Amino acid sequence: MKKRIVVVGNGMAGSRLVSELRARDEEPRITVFGAEAAQPYNRVLLSNVLAGIAAPGDIGLTDPGWYAANDVDARLGEEVVAIDRQRKTVTSADGTVTPYDTLVLATGSAPVVPPLPGLDADGVVAFRTLDDCRDIMGLADDAESAVVVGGGLLGLEAARGLAGRGLRVTVVHLGGHLMERQLDAEAGGVLQRTIGDLGVRTLVGARLTGARAEDGRVTGVELDDGTVLPADLVVLACGIRPETGLARAAGLTVGRGVVVDDRLRSVDDPDVHAIGECAQHQGTVYGLVAPAWEQARILADLLTGGDARYEGSRQVTRLKAAGIELAAMGETALGDDEAEVVRFADPTRGTYKKVVIRDDRLIGAILIGETTTAGLLTQLYDRAAPVPSDRLGLLFHGLNPVTPAETPVRMPDAATICACNNVSKGRIRACWEAGGRDVADVAAETRATTGCGGCRDTVEGILEWLGTQEVTSPTRSGRT
Repeated sequence: MKKRIVVVGNGMAGSRLVSELRARDEEPRITVFGAEAAQPYNRVLLSNVLAGIAAPGDIGLTDPGWYAANDVDARLGEEVVAIDRQRKTVTSADGTVTPYDTLVLATGSAPVVPPLPGLDADGVVAFRTLDDCRDIMGLADDAESAVVVGGGLLGLEAARGLAGRGLRVTVVHLGGHLMERQLDAEAGGVLQRTIGDLGVRTLVGARLTGARAEDGRVTGVELDDGTVLPADLVVLACGIRPETGLARAAGLTVGRGVVVDDRLRSVDDPDVHAIGECAQHQGTVYGLVAPAWEQARILADLLTGGDARYEGSRQVTRLKAAGIELAAMGETALGDDEAEVVRFADPTRGTYKKVVIRDDRLIGAILIGETTTAGLLTQLYDRAAPVPSDRLGLLFHGLNPVTPAETPVRMPDAATICACNNVSKGRIRACWEAGGRDVADVAAETRATTGCGGCRDTVEGILEWLGTQEVTSPTRSGRT
């Protein structure tokens, strides 16, 4: 009898696990539950939908017929409400009981909604799902002004998207500077100026005390200093909290997330696994797509007879908002007394660059305004490789001619191009040699560019270079 695998959660982690399982030789019986009725979609690209750059149908992760074609029992719009670990079953909201041999929790996170008065008014929306995005777009059509609560990654992407729709937008952020989890104070200041030039006003160190409403409809928000900000629309982007209620009720150990070992198993039950934003590994809960997809790949290997281990992920953050280039990774807040720090700042032009080095290894970096060396920095950071002696080459493209990742011809085939999907230059080359000629071909074959989208320019550069090589060297002898 085939192994019965039940996946609870059909977001970016759960849907990727299901597709990874089906890509392998073994054929377990798979049932996947999704609380949302929609086909799985790329949550990272919701800001593009909000900005009008993409339509909701453009960000899907699977075709509607994929489940039937791949013999997957997809229960979309069915929420699992209970787990019985002794009987090895899950119960959905309609009372249906489904048995499992292996259970995978990929329940993701829920938006944090502050317990403040007025936030239940019409026109106040927590930004997390595609339905939230549709609600915000509908409200924006009749709005003139909006307040976004939260100056983190998602809040700034939402603010830029609304500004692009012609609204007057103010970001209210409790922290001392924008994106304080990823940026230092100086970088946060540069980002604040940059987003201000794009029509978004920001208030940092500002505490929301509630929303004002008339006839049940929001009219503005109030701050603790008495300031009232008029608003026809209020978007809450105050952070996320891992969805661990099911796991906790089932008696599993939960910290910030479901505690798992290096095989992504619950530390209490070897038949229960957790991946994505609801999982806590070695004290860390990851909130980005690349770690979730890495966990899905490793767990798929384990569940089909492999012996992989998850050793944690290095996180690289990119802000995906029109008119803003930003990449950050690692320990960015360290100063000169704690590590070797090389920085360049030109606030008037919206440029800030910083690399943090310890023991001749890159341990952190920030790039704002000009990110051409982001690929090089990501490789050095991911591999903990020695940094070049000319530190300026880490900040400015073209200053270090011996750096292997500055141009496609110098980039080794082993170089990771798409961190979200772990796609190397060599795989892109192989796709080209098999007939792929554009980004769409590469995405279909390798999934490169389908995560955060930050690697698209690099993929295009490699394809352009390969096209030149094909013309000048039919034997493609330029392999590195």
